This record gives sequence, C-alpha cells and structure tokens, in this order.
Amino acid sequence: MSRRLVIVVRADPVICGHSGEARNLAEVALTRGFTDVRVLTWPIAALRAAGLPLKPLDRIMPYSAGVTVERPEPVGDYRVPDGRFMAGLTGRLVELLAEPVPTTCLSMYLAPHTAVVQDAVSAARAAGYAPEVRTMAKAVGSDVTNVIRSCLREGRFGAAVVLFTTFLANDEVLAVSEYTRQEIAAAAEEVDFRCGTRLAEQCRERVSVSYPPIDTSAYLDLDPVLVDTALKRRGLERDGYVLFLSRVTRAKGIFDLVNAFFGSKARSRVRLVVAGTGPALPEVRALARADDRIVFLDDVDDEEKPLLMRGCAAYALPTRPEPDFVETFGIALTEKMLAGGGPVITTVTGGTGEAVGDTAIIVEAGDVAGIAAALDRVVLDMGPEERRIMEARARTHAMAFDRTRVFDELFCSASPKFWDQSPIT
Repeated sequence: MSRRLVIVVRADPVICGHSGEARNLAEVALTRGFTDVRVLTWPIAALRAAGLPLKPLDRIMPYSAGVTVERPEPVGDYRVPDGRFMAGLTGRLVELLAEPVPTTCLSMYLAPHTAVVQDAVSAARAAGYAPEVRTMAKAVGSDVTNVIRSCLREGRFGAAVVLFTTFLANDEVLAVSEYTRQEIAAAAEEVDFRCGTRLAEQCRERVSVSYPPIDTSAYLDLDPVLVDTALKRRGLERDGYVLFLSRVTRAKGIFDLVNAFFGSKARSRVRLVVAGTGPALPEVRALARADDRIVFLDDVDDEEKPLLMRGCAAYALPTRPEPDFVETFGIALTEKMLAGGGPVITTVTGGTGEAVGDTAIIVEAGDVAGIAAALDRVVLDMGPEERRIMEARARTHAMAFDRTRVFDELFCSASPKFWDQSPIT
C-alpha cells in the first residue's frame, strides 16, 4: 500500500537544528513503510533574501533516494509580496493531496508552514478531492519565543489567536520539548485573558512532546584518522581548543564566551574556535580581532561537524534568554554528547536541561566569570578518568534522541492507513 509523508519546513541549506530534524524524520520514514517522502520547502533565493544563515550549497549532504525535496516557485508577481511563496507551497501541496495516496503532513515552524498545510487541506476538500490526510504540527521553539511572544509584547492578539487556532486545527499537535509545551500553554493563557478565548485548556490537554530526532550514527564510532585529518586541515590539535559551533547570535552566549575566554587561564593552553555564521558574526570578529588565540570557521559542513566536536577539549554553548529567542532544546548539545571528546559547558536556559540532563557542566546564563572558571576547570584541572566518565554518561543520555526511536514514538498513534509500523529490512 502506498503511503506518503510530506514535511513542510525551512529545510537545508538553512543552518538550524530543526532543518536537521526534518531530514532525519524523512530518512527514517523510508524504513518505516512510507513509499513517498517529500520535503516541501522554500526556494534558495527566498532563503537568501530572508537573511537566514545558510550552509555552503556545494557541501550539503544529499538525501537518500526516495526523499524528494521540492522548492515551489512563487505564484504571481511583485504585487503579491511574501504571499507568492506561500501560494507556491500551498498549491503544490494541494496537487499532492489530489492524488489518492494516504498522506501524513507534518509542519515544522508554525508560521507559516502550519497555515500552508491547513489551507491546502481545506482547498483539497472543498474541491472534492476527499484526501486521506493526517495533519501534525510541531512548535519548534521560535514559534513561541519569537512569533507568539512578539505578538503578546506588541498587543497584537489577533495574530496570536490565528497562530493558535491554526495550530490546534491539526490532528496532532507537538512541542519540541517540555519547556516549549509549558511556554505554549502560558502564552495561550495570556491570549485567553485578553481575548476571552479558551486556548490554554486545549493546549494543556492536546500538546505532547516530541524531542528532536538525531542521526546518532553520524556521531558514534568516529574514525580517529578522519578526526586527526580534519583537525590538521584547520591547524588544530586534539584537546587543543574549546569549540563553539552554532549560529553566531547574542542569544547563544557568544559574547559571554569570548569575554570569558579573554579572562581565563585556560587560554594559555587552548584556543577558542568559533564555528558558524549568524547576524552577530561581524561584531564578534571585531571583538576578537586583537586575539590570535581565537579562530573563526564559517564553512563547516555536516561531515566535518562531528569531527571537530570529537577533537575539542570542551564544547561551550552558554546560551542566554533574549527577548526574541530562548533555546528551547539545544540539538547541538546532544550531537556533541554523542560525538564524545571533552565535556559540554552550557546553561540551564529554556529546554537545554532536557537536552543534557545531568551530564554537562552548568553555569549561570550571562555569568562571564563562571564560564571562565568552567573553562579553567575542564582544561586545567579535569583528569582523564573524570573526562571518560562524563563522556560515557553524556553519550548514554543523548542516545534517547536517536532518530528511529523518536520517529517510532511520534507515529505510534497513527492508524495502519498512514503507517504500517513494520520496519523495512
């Protein structure tokens, strides 16, 4: 029996853990009875115009055969601004729903992807196609910390109502972490208070947690020769650097980390590698330009990432809450824990506690002195046995987010019409 999975998302080349989520779910779907897997996303030109941090196009890892990535062109001309791209996505999804194939539609990032799915389903039904479709919507974090919270700050409750009602119109509603689930309910309570709605009750009853799926095989049992080769190419040595690998934004704690490195004793032993791109990169470069102990890498691809993680003395992501962003999980943290190497240094901000459990070195968000002390502890004081024990515990915790396990838990309530639950061997 044919079964289709369509994931509507900001996919590669966007640098974001949740584009990786979509890839991992798509790959597992091929082994779980889906005969047609589609990733419906945006044209490259639109992603560039939005100013999103992007991976080098020539170094994006290909999807497996059976996963089709579609980037519908905009519909209409300049007189229909952003809506042109949504029309392209929605129209293509209607075409897929018109085919007599049981289809699961998963939207990630509520704005605007959930609206695309709901509009397409409504249009297909109104046209008489009678699609067999199951809809799932996943709030990935910035939906709440950016979109909904900005609506509440600015008094734009109508937009928040639209977002919530569109979210709740799906057959299944999900959050990327327990922290995010609680934030959804809290935001819904504020909308209820202002508008007389009853959204919070529905959110508390219906929203469940589905953690990010990670391709653990990409981080386990790394070839030491490949690690050493990658480090040599970058002029690095094992345990000779502290690694920050993430989007370079203030909310990721990059300014706190650089200032902590300036004041640490560990800087005499290790370098700081800032790997990634983002809006704060020019300012961070300016801050660090007089320090030859800080290295910037803006072209790290998915194959090199685990190798750099494995070779570092420590991985530091001292994320901090900002008005427009709170770390709602921290996928890179769990990826690092799988790769091994030095311990993770982070903060308990948003959902990071769920990502690392009790296996990381925790500092207070914004505590520059505390970050410096953590760097000194890991680099100067921590012995091989303690490092080995922390590495093993961290990897065990991170294995809970293996993509096959997450996929099976996500689809466990689906009827056989949408997923036969029989792995393909």
